[in-house]
Amino acid sequence: MALAPDTVATLADEYPDEQPLAAVEDEHRELLPATLRKGAYGRRDVEWIVQWYFRRLLGRYPDAERRAVEERFSDNEYEALETAIDGALEAETTRAKLEALMTLAGVDRSVGTAFLQFLEPERYLAMSAREWGVLREQGELEETYPDEPTVEDYERYLERCRELARRCDRDLWDCYRALWLLGHRSEGGP
Repeated sequence: MALAPDTVATLADEYPDEQPLAAVEDEHRELLPATLRKGAYGRRDVEWIVQWYFRRLLGRYPDAERRAVEERFSDNEYEALETAIDGALEAETTRAKLEALMTLAGVDRSVGTAFLQFLEPERYLAMSAREWGVLREQGELEETYPDEPTVEDYERYLERCRELARRCDRDLWDCYRALWLLGHRSEGGP
């Protein structure tokens, strides 16, 4: 299945049928950007982003590792959360945004990309081996998903996603949904 405009549109439309978190994702994508910009969020709002990053994979991420990251993240003081989020919002470059977020316990570059997706959904997408792998299978990326992704890796991934969105005349979220669903199906999902 090529990443043609009609394919991306169909997959994006089918996504809610196979991703049980689709409704809550939509709710958070609608509410979190403004909530985070205004500083009107609680601890649970930002914990949800970390939980979502792993749980959206529907059990495909090792449970013990997921719990360890979530536990490390819960150790952050609220003031540290505010400082990191404010820093990411104020930063002008992707690198600086990720660096601000990575000051938090439990946030590496990959989890940081989930924060970026909910801070600025019109500009950023979460990145994991699943979405990267689909882009690679479709000839959009040459390299396998790195063990420790760099900012340059993320920027390359993001540029491919943005190119896909332009080519298919879809927004980034639709492209994410299509990539996620192709990855889910290739891993044996329904």
